[in-house]
Amino acid sequence: MKLKHLSLSVMLIGAVSTVHASGYHFGTQSVSSQSTANASAAEASDASTIFYNAAGMTKLPGTNFSGALNLVAPSVKYSNAEAFTAPTPVAPNGTKIQGSSSGKIVDDLIAVPHLYVTHQLNDRFTAGLGIYVPFASATHYQTNSVLRYNLNETELKTIDFNPTIAFKLNDQHSFAVGVVAQYADAKLVQYANFAQSLAGAYGRAALDAKTAAQKLGAAAAAETDSTKKAELAKKAQDAVALATKASTAAQAALAQDGTGALDGHAKINGDDWGFGYTLAWLWDINENARIGVNYRSKVKHKLEGEADWTVPAGAEGQIMEALGYIDSSAKVDIDTPESLSLHGMFKVAPKWTTFADVTWTKHSRFDRAEVVYGADKQVLPPPADKANKTILSPSWKNTYKVALGASFDYSEPLQLRAGIAYDKTPVPSEDKRLATMPDNDRIWFSFGGNYKLNKVSSIDVAYSYIKIQDGSANVNGYCGGSAPREVNCVSSYTKGSADYKAYANLLGVQYNYRF
Repeated sequence: MKLKHLSLSVMLIGAVSTVHASGYHFGTQSVSSQSTANASAAEASDASTIFYNAAGMTKLPGTNFSGALNLVAPSVKYSNAEAFTAPTPVAPNGTKIQGSSSGKIVDDLIAVPHLYVTHQLNDRFTAGLGIYVPFASATHYQTNSVLRYNLNETELKTIDFNPTIAFKLNDQHSFAVGVVAQYADAKLVQYANFAQSLAGAYGRAALDAKTAAQKLGAAAAAETDSTKKAELAKKAQDAVALATKASTAAQAALAQDGTGALDGHAKINGDDWGFGYTLAWLWDINENARIGVNYRSKVKHKLEGEADWTVPAGAEGQIMEALGYIDSSAKVDIDTPESLSLHGMFKVAPKWTTFADVTWTKHSRFDRAEVVYGADKQVLPPPADKANKTILSPSWKNTYKVALGASFDYSEPLQLRAGIAYDKTPVPSEDKRLATMPDNDRIWFSFGGNYKLNKVSSIDVAYSYIKIQDGSANVNGYCGGSAPREVNCVSSYTKGSADYKAYANLLGVQYNYRF
């Protein structure tokens, strides 16, 4: 499958998997904030405040630049995996899928950059531009994984362009509004088990040929003309041979159910632009205390493109065309979630400052999604109705993240920073956990520091260890139904399970300069 406008269709089918933050967020867009586990949104110490609270730009005189690079070393491993094909009369509980039952599903290292610049227009207005990565991930199971019929390989790279303007109402209150233009590039590979579809198609052909043979035989028996009688008998004999051949092919196809010999796959490559906005407010309660609010809107995507299928060797041609597995259009609608952050900072001593942040995200927007194809596909044994859509119902719930941090001015050039955060997963249960997003609750442990090189420049360095709770997933291709074939959809109707262990190491370096 190729989608010309894709943006978050990978997310749509559970493909956006990261180990950095719950759901499908990258997790951090600033090294100075990363060092406090993203608790320091109210600080506004450098230009990266554009992402966390753009009203903080009014705290930055002149022109400011911040450039950050995050290096992520993730580890997501699955084990004890098993899966079964859809039930058949021969195998009422399905056939156990052959393949690998364990492995690592993420790359060893990911590099992600972020850039910010602010410029003070006058005493009240400050303009800024943020270019950052809100989503970035890649997951890939082995091509022979027993879970391959769910999703096998996914990649997502996104970048936001966020021009913003901030207004200083008075010495205590500042406000900001920004526009978000989001570009996304994605890839998806999903394998399909064609054994049952081909067995059904051949079986139907055998039944039709057998019926034709019976009719021709009856016609030959009733025919009095010897020449016509012979012709009808020959046609009946050919129909019997065709029925036998088709029946043999059906049995051979069914014998390959779940072995991988009759696997096909769909591919998705595409990109898209989506648009949203940000709002922020910052209040200096007094010289020691500050609180702020930051809102990021949803981003709406309408995706249209083309579907491209690769079918099993030897099954190309008319039979796959009859089943509907041909190039066609594809479309899907998806919204990314909005979020609301409340944060504060308090100077408890001349050298000590504490930070806190609570962020709510409306992940419930990822409740149900449908990929609609332009060509109907035979997914149940003929003559059952065909289907033109794949349905997902992850039923995600709204989540929250709580972060606490602190900074200590060790010396004139050096400030030490640390933080801890608890990030709640949107996945409601192991029955809703997606194979390409084995998301779970996580805890951030972060520390780092800021070193002033001179009066106009400094460097931030941060390290985070992200521990993700072990979890299990019960995955299926039932399209929201409680049993295979209960909902007619484009799916292999497989079911499976696996255990997951995950963590990540995150290293960041950021350079700040004031012109």
